[in-house]
Amino acid sequence: MRMNNNILLIETATDACSAAITDGNGIISSYRTSEPKSQASGLAPMIQKVMNEAGLSAKELSAVAVSSGPGSYTGLRVGVSTAKGICFGAGLPLIAVETLEAIACKILGSTDISADTLIIPMIDARRMEVYTALFDSSGHRISDTEAVILEPDTFAGKISEYGHLIFTGDGAGKYRQVINPEYLDRCTFIASHPDAAYMAEPACRAYKEKRFEDVAYFEPFYLKEFIAASPSRKLDAVLHPDRS
Repeated sequence: MRMNNNILLIETATDACSAAITDGNGIISSYRTSEPKSQASGLAPMIQKVMNEAGLSAKELSAVAVSSGPGSYTGLRVGVSTAKGICFGAGLPLIAVETLEAIACKILGSTDISADTLIIPMIDARRMEVYTALFDSSGHRISDTEAVILEPDTFAGKISEYGHLIFTGDGAGKYRQVINPEYLDRCTFIASHPDAAYMAEPACRAYKEKRFEDVAYFEPFYLKEFIAASPSRKLDAVLHPDRS
């Protein structure tokens, strides 16, 4: 049976920013930009663009789904604040979609996957660190989300346990650079950036199951606390970059 529930999808967890609309059967409108730090200025026009292309008003939406993290502190706050504003204004339910789950869903929909495959989406953090979690070949989460420092043997145990590992997301390339070469024949690296269109399946599933967030109190999942550098530290980093 075909669905006709229009859900606005908002993704701002990384430097990229995107919005899309699904009617429950597929994506009917989408727009994405990779311009760094474009969320604050670009998200609202982007949402208006996809709404216009879909021929919908806010009152014709069934829900708003937002990427809940982990990811950029500023990006997540912009996305969640915008989603809340639309929900408050139009009386819509709010759906949270984990960013890593959405990335894993993209792989499930575009690649033939055997039963002994492990999917490892990665979001680029700083230096050699990524945010990641493990998903089985059916897309079910089998680990908590965590911040991981990438080293040659970081996933050695999982590589020996599973026949095939798929590393994906904007952090996968970092692991490809340092992985122990003897593991390469059992690993696939697929470059993929978070995108609102990837959120459609988990958002529709949450809508069907009525898994909604409290619009007033929902907060994104930052994973790490945001620590702003003091002006003196910022100046010192500019004057003495070798110390950072």
